[in-house]
Amino acid sequence: MKEYRNNGAIGAILDEYEKALSELKETIHGLSEAELTQIRNTATEDPDCVSIQTVLAHVVSAGYNYAIAIRKWSGEQLEYKEKIRLPSVESFQTALDGMFAYNVQLFEDYPNIPLEEFDTAKKVNVRWGQTYDVEQLFEHAIVHILRHRRQIERFLQ
Repeated sequence: MKEYRNNGAIGAILDEYEKALSELKETIHGLSEAELTQIRNTATEDPDCVSIQTVLAHVVSAGYNYAIAIRKWSGEQLEYKEKIRLPSVESFQTALDGMFAYNVQLFEDYPNIPLEEFDTAKKVNVRWGQTYDVEQLFEHAIVHILRHRRQIERFLQ
């Protein structure tokens, strides 16, 4: 039986985030280096979407950068994480685990962070121009993983 976190909405967010990552890690499990780096989309102009490796590098850095955006909004002085093309599925699975731990740490460092914010002026401004409250940004982060898991599944068909 699945064990759920017991800290309300934050627990639900983290449980669903972890589930999305688990599904992604299962999707890539067992792929060879050749399968990881194979060019899958020659039509795209998005360099993050040409291979499974580039997609995963994007997913890992984005996962860190959502939490970094919230930390910056909370007053911390941090740099955003760059994309790193790792050489194997195992290294990406480890990187995904590290990224998730970084997000868990955010809620440990800010246990009373307000999840909802209705005043647009007080929302998190992200680098691509959107504004979110903490809950919306985490919902975006979860769906981001789901979308890229689906993209990888399609690459593998």
